[in-house]
Amino acid sequence: MSERDVGWDFHLRKLSISGRDSNTANDPASDPALLLSVKKLHELCKTENSEDLVARVYPQINKIFQRAVASLAQSRTSNGLLLLAILQFYLDFGELVLHDADPSLRTFFRSCLSREFADPAVAKATLEFLSINKKKLLTSFPSLLPQFFPLLLKLIAWNGERLEKLFLKVFPGLMSPGSFIPLFPYLLDLPILVVALEKVEKSSGPLIGSSIASIQKNTAPKMLLALMDEAYTGSTIEDGGGYSESEDSSAIDVADPFFLELLKDENDGIAERPWSSPVMTSILQAAFNTPYSDRLKAVLSMAPRLLDVYFSVALRDVNDSLICALIPLLMLRFATIFSDKIFSYEVRKRLLEFLLSTFQRSPNFIALLKKPIMDRLGEAYDSPDKTELALQLCWAIGEHGGGGESHKDEARELFESLELLLYENLSSSRLGMTQEVSLLSDKDTYRSSSQSRLLCFVVTAIAKLATHHRELLPRARVSLGKVARSRISDARVCRRACDFLGLMKDPAICSSILGPSRSPQGTTQKVGSINWNEGATKMIAHIPFYILGEQEGPPFHDFSFSDVIPRI
Repeated sequence: MSERDVGWDFHLRKLSISGRDSNTANDPASDPALLLSVKKLHELCKTENSEDLVARVYPQINKIFQRAVASLAQSRTSNGLLLLAILQFYLDFGELVLHDADPSLRTFFRSCLSREFADPAVAKATLEFLSINKKKLLTSFPSLLPQFFPLLLKLIAWNGERLEKLFLKVFPGLMSPGSFIPLFPYLLDLPILVVALEKVEKSSGPLIGSSIASIQKNTAPKMLLALMDEAYTGSTIEDGGGYSESEDSSAIDVADPFFLELLKDENDGIAERPWSSPVMTSILQAAFNTPYSDRLKAVLSMAPRLLDVYFSVALRDVNDSLICALIPLLMLRFATIFSDKIFSYEVRKRLLEFLLSTFQRSPNFIALLKKPIMDRLGEAYDSPDKTELALQLCWAIGEHGGGGESHKDEARELFESLELLLYENLSSSRLGMTQEVSLLSDKDTYRSSSQSRLLCFVVTAIAKLATHHRELLPRARVSLGKVARSRISDARVCRRACDFLGLMKDPAICSSILGPSRSPQGTTQKVGSINWNEGATKMIAHIPFYILGEQEGPPFHDFSFSDVIPRI
């Protein structure tokens, strides 16, 4: 008998004996040699490429899988590595033995990974397994990864940057038509997820070996006692009869539905996450009242990079209807982000880049989404973050003509919203300018500067929108005229309005500077307009216009280029 046959018989006998061994029958993972035997037999089946060998191994491996799954609740050892090795066998040889791997894969996620995602070895092996089999999983089981993306996000949130490269290989597979939009708030809330997981570990012990879904069951007796106490003593659940066992002022009720929603393992659609809820407030207080943990710091750094991948895949592969549906959620969440200074800056920068890229690619979205856009413009002064979002929306409305030439009714409604924003805030701008500069606090100075910046964008958007839709020109002249005559408002806003009023006196120049870059017929460039991107190669004169801008009288030509452009 050859050495290969001896090894084959030994490992096959090992699998058979494990079912009769009282020590391993009810807990197969407790025997480390069993994992080695499964891997060796799998390797031999691949090397020999023999259907007979696969048929002999499959029944024994399948029995071990069933026993391991049944023992998960009572097992004190990790089953993840053993189950992953068996799942690899199923994927490689399932067609030969007519085994559908889909139920086994879902059982692994629901019963095993939900308990062992915090185990570094299991987490790494899971991502390696998903990365190696990514193509087959996406073609044969396309709904698997999108269904369990919350669990995989818990895995990467807990294990941090050391698994980031592996996770990024798998991450695009989490996106599907059913998970694309629900995935977005999960990415934004990754830091909150880490804080919640750390709270669970602190209150309930190590995360390895216990399913977070069991929290609700474990707290049920406590809730029942609280209800009985309320019935007999009159004390409410919230006040606990004037007694609290916890000294933590930011205590989190881990049985709260919102908390369990945050920690769920499967995708069941978009869930509302009210930031004003007591649980969310408690989670944020727990984060800000203590120094950031290393795990939270890692996620604060990693989440923006995950958003980069999310948005790049969205622009490349996702259909327009899903992207259009994402935009209102993006605008709604723009001001509700974990308020770490660097994290919020990096995230908001990516949100704005994606928003503007989407409008650039599909200008008609502005018309389709006029209602949420108008709502955001109405909140322009609620906070600095909402001001910045409104500013960028004003730019997009003007740049893309409110959705294009074919959306005149929507453009008119957007124009009216810009008018309202302008008129409502001109008076407050005047009030700010009447105060002595020396009496203004830093906060007032910042607010005044931010307000003036926004009004400049509003004025520009009104002028550009009227240039795109010429039926709006009379109203635009009235609006800009009021700004220009408002002597005590910010000088920059007045100057901008005067500039645009001057441009509107010459329709050809106004159309070239403020008009659309695409004609209604769909050609790249309208007749008479300038494509400034080609200015370096196609401009008639290489003397920048701003050099001649201060000159008065007829043009003069008694100079050489060396007088204007320095020698290199």
